[in-house]
Amino acid sequence: MMLRRLMYAVAAVAALSAAAPDSVGLWAAPARAASEVAVVVNREPITTYQIRQRAAFLKLRREGGNLTKKATEELIDEALKTQEMRRRRIDIPDQAVDAAFAKFAADNKLTQAQLTQVLSQAGFSASAFKDYIRVQMGWGQAVQASMRSNERLSEQDVVQRMLAQGGEKPSTTEYTLQQVIFVIPDGQRGKLMSQRKREAQGMRSRFQSCPQTYETAKALRDVTVRELGRVAQPQLPPQWKDDIQNTAVGRTTPVKETERGVEFIAVCDSRQVSDDVAAAMVFQSRDLEKLGKEGSGPDKELLKKLREQAQIIRK
Repeated sequence: MMLRRLMYAVAAVAALSAAAPDSVGLWAAPARAASEVAVVVNREPITTYQIRQRAAFLKLRREGGNLTKKATEELIDEALKTQEMRRRRIDIPDQAVDAAFAKFAADNKLTQAQLTQVLSQAGFSASAFKDYIRVQMGWGQAVQASMRSNERLSEQDVVQRMLAQGGEKPSTTEYTLQQVIFVIPDGQRGKLMSQRKREAQGMRSRFQSCPQTYETAKALRDVTVRELGRVAQPQLPPQWKDDIQNTAVGRTTPVKETERGVEFIAVCDSRQVSDDVAAAMVFQSRDLEKLGKEGSGPDKELLKKLREQAQIIRK
């Protein structure tokens, strides 16, 4: 929702710049003033320059009130989110961030260069916006990882939820999956991407069964086959979830570009499970669907916990 509001603001600034090119200077970012450390979050500094940039970003988002104060608090939150992502080894690749930036520009009917100019005119920067996108993309993964590893529902919680819905024990689908990766070395994505996509599409068209995958892969260069084992529907990776659910047993998902190269997933088997573990995962997946939708959702609870545990020093 925030990004949607930002899209309208970006479009308005772009229209103003196009309609009145002589007034672009009114939007120009001020020269970088001396920057000092304003806040330290777990030994990581936030500077006055970062706060000024974020205040300009808040203005672009049509925020009101004390923008300096809001910018400071938002940057503290993002520092905590980034630290939690790093602790959980969640790394959003540059390619994914660049793709999101390009899509945002296209949705606003702008080129990437034009979007960069609009952000600059508003007092922000493309690199800072990409950092913002990276945090938004990674934070959801961090919250999900936290819920799945540290906040598993107890047997008593499952029973209470079942009683609340009339004693019904929910079931879920469990998939047996195989991952096929057409590896592309670092620095050669632009050169090899099209070729590797064609090779992956060719292998998909010849796919017969999961056991046969290894024989097919032997005839190809730099292809890795991984057995993912049994994965319940609530545990499916977000980037693959819809594709896997829409793929029949004995078939493969469409080809997808990833940080490793080009990949697809084979659905070897599936079955319905309804034990206590499955019930806990179903209930927890419903909690995950609340991410960012409620004022007191699991993401807000984790951020509150991180703030309480953090050492935040204001200069």
